[in-house]
Amino acid sequence: MQISDKYSPQETENKWYAYWLKNNYFHSEPNDKPPYTIVIPPPNVTGILHMGHMLNNTIQDVLVRRARMQGFNACWVPGTDHASIATEAKVVAKLKAEGINKEDISREVFLKHAWDWTDKYGGTILEQLKKLGCSCDWDRTSFTMEPKLSRQVIKSFVDLYNKGLIYRGYRMVNWDPEAKTNISDEEVIFKEQNGKLYYLKYKVEGSEEFISVATTRPETIFGDTAVCINPNDERYAHLRGKKVIVPIVNRAVPIIEDDYVDVEFGTGALKITPAHDTNDYEIGKRHGLQMIDSLDEHANLNGYGQHYAGKNRFIVRKEIAKELAEKGLLIKAEDYVNKVGTSERTGAVIEPKVSVQWFLKMADLAKPALDVVMNDEIKFHPEKFKNTYKHWMENIRDWNISRQLWWGQQIPAYFFGDGENDFVVAETMEGALELARDKAMDQTLEISDLRQDDDALDTWFSSWLWPMSVFDGISSPDNKEINYYYPTSDLVTGPDIIFFWVARMIMAGLEYRSEVPFKNVYFTGIVRDKQRRKMSKSLGNSPDPIELMEKYGADGVRVGILLSSAAGNDLLFDEELMLQGRNFATKIWNAYKLVQGWKKDETIKANPADMQAINWFGEQTKKTIAEITVQFEKFRISDALHLVYKLIWDDFCSWYLEAVKPNYGEAVSQEVYLRTIAYFEDLLKLLHPFMPFLTEELWQHIAVRTTDDALVITQQPKESDFDKEIIQNFEVSKEVISGVRNYRQSKGISPREEVEVFTNAKEFNNLELICKLANISRVHFAEKTDKPSFSFLVGGTEISIPLSENLDLAEEKSKTEEEIKYLKGFLISVQKKLSNEKFMAGAPQQVVDNELKKQKDAQDKIVLLEEKLKTL
Repeated sequence: MQISDKYSPQETENKWYAYWLKNNYFHSEPNDKPPYTIVIPPPNVTGILHMGHMLNNTIQDVLVRRARMQGFNACWVPGTDHASIATEAKVVAKLKAEGINKEDISREVFLKHAWDWTDKYGGTILEQLKKLGCSCDWDRTSFTMEPKLSRQVIKSFVDLYNKGLIYRGYRMVNWDPEAKTNISDEEVIFKEQNGKLYYLKYKVEGSEEFISVATTRPETIFGDTAVCINPNDERYAHLRGKKVIVPIVNRAVPIIEDDYVDVEFGTGALKITPAHDTNDYEIGKRHGLQMIDSLDEHANLNGYGQHYAGKNRFIVRKEIAKELAEKGLLIKAEDYVNKVGTSERTGAVIEPKVSVQWFLKMADLAKPALDVVMNDEIKFHPEKFKNTYKHWMENIRDWNISRQLWWGQQIPAYFFGDGENDFVVAETMEGALELARDKAMDQTLEISDLRQDDDALDTWFSSWLWPMSVFDGISSPDNKEINYYYPTSDLVTGPDIIFFWVARMIMAGLEYRSEVPFKNVYFTGIVRDKQRRKMSKSLGNSPDPIELMEKYGADGVRVGILLSSAAGNDLLFDEELMLQGRNFATKIWNAYKLVQGWKKDETIKANPADMQAINWFGEQTKKTIAEITVQFEKFRISDALHLVYKLIWDDFCSWYLEAVKPNYGEAVSQEVYLRTIAYFEDLLKLLHPFMPFLTEELWQHIAVRTTDDALVITQQPKESDFDKEIIQNFEVSKEVISGVRNYRQSKGISPREEVEVFTNAKEFNNLELICKLANISRVHFAEKTDKPSFSFLVGGTEISIPLSENLDLAEEKSKTEEEIKYLKGFLISVQKKLSNEKFMAGAPQQVVDNELKKQKDAQDKIVLLEEKLKTL
């Protein structure tokens, strides 16, 4: 069947993706094949496709498709994360637009709205991944809030609580006043901000003396419970044991001493607000200070804020500075730059807040999880991230796993009284009732007497179980699927969640299955624009991936992304790369059109030039397959694609097809045609993981295929030994051909004009091929021409072409002299480097060898040109 003149990605992509789905090629069930398993880093259910997703999921798809074609039972589990903070914020905003406040409705009503929102928008990003060609097992699509996964999260919480690893306690947390929940330390981003350093007067009780205290947050004075000095600061020795009056608040608080105070910062005296500063909180605990929380959950001043009650903290900061100045209590305000913690999710300035939270002890979980990475049981690609991982794991803190949200798995703790410990932890309300009756020693308790904790679990507490929970491995730890698919094979993710997710999955896997959750972790880089800025919606520098795929085709975009994305290195996005990908698709399409258009003749045989090209390309393909295997083993996906790209564009299109194509109007032998098609099929197999749509389209054009013969499930060519000599000989032949072509180009001679060649060689390998591609009428072996000639070297072999009689010999002589002059100058610079003792002592041998080769090449060329000069 004749293919169209132009490749149409839109028609091709929709057709073949539907075909793959219809025939269930992506679905996996446990069988006798070796498994290859990847679990997708679940994108937020609120998300839409961005360039980071494109990079990450393209790499995963390449790995999965290649594994499938290598005979593995490939299983790529897709899914989404419920994203507590982000999703709840979306639902709250939607309700607000409808005139409904979250505070005015029940948890049950809110969750109904949240599920409605999720059902409507939650699958958007997964549908977009299908446009990219992702070969996920869609029958296995999971969601971290679906019943099967939620049950496992709750079961895990109860198990860890019963092991003594989960506890409840008062702690200083990072409060996000916009999301109205605490967040983990890892979710806090510190940003430099311009502010003021305010110097306030704290009057010493019972005297006219005052002490100057510097603060960047005067609005927190309502929570002050002490002023602290360094015990070695003689400036304040006379104030030991005394009290000061907090400005405006007029509350007497003690002057305390602590080594934490830096005598060089500010005035050397600190206001201590234990409920609103992490360091003050620790000082407050050491000195038994009262904790006064003067801010509400919105970070507005509460009743302690007196006449500022109900006002936003930043408005109060400005107003209270003015009031302090008016009352003579503000000494001065200096410009000051400090780092302010902000929420990764909402961007709100974090407010330190003391509250009751649930925590998971991490020290015992972290040690084995550190060991398996440091001993390479789990390999990181690139390896540099081991140091990042090690630093975090060795300095790990207990994980705050509770969130003041409704969207998420509700913590399975049930309270039955007003005491601090009047609670039990159980998987079900019924189970909780039995435990509560025993703990309270009251068998009359009923379910109606129990109250479940309002908090939800941190989203990461569900996704840390992901490689197990998608196979029901927590609820049913010995089921067929978890035993077959776990541990998974590879994980592809970004280094920004190495702590949030990667480390915690390793901990969970070792805790629950005594096995690592994956064998390799491939860290992608961050996609940046040409100015090296991270792509984001707020900057408006991120292109729409769907629009890119419509413009360049999904295959073109995949190739464009991968060509510049070495593991762990940031990708500088350039739309020209997408164009390169599309041009590559066009090149392949046109190559097939060329071959398909050849006339075939069964009566003729392949000539020697054809067979030389055929033999070479077979060996070159084997060599490239071996190199591709090495790159995949090292997770150099970009380098593997470069190898396939070169094999197709340079070796196949530029050299092989040029060598075997028939002259205009002539036919090609059946043998050459069939071998060419066989090679083309091998190339499609190698390329398929990178460009699935184009390759399947051409594969199905080549022959009538059954559903069992679709390219997506066809075996890739296996590694085999290759003949290095055949490859090396062809490289020499290419140099000869290129040298003759360069002669024509530099002298303005038509490629159709035959030339004679003189050489000191006794023979050429691939002689017939050289003569065909270089259009040589005759080669004079072991002969030297006495005519003016164009000469060049291939290794130690000298090749000369008599100059055309039409050439201006005077001009040729001038050019030759200029070339000799340049080469002599170049030779001097190389010899200067080689005579430098410091260079010779410090340079790697490979570098020295390279310089020595430059020297010899220049010397040989000079000799050749000087010989030529004698004939002009």
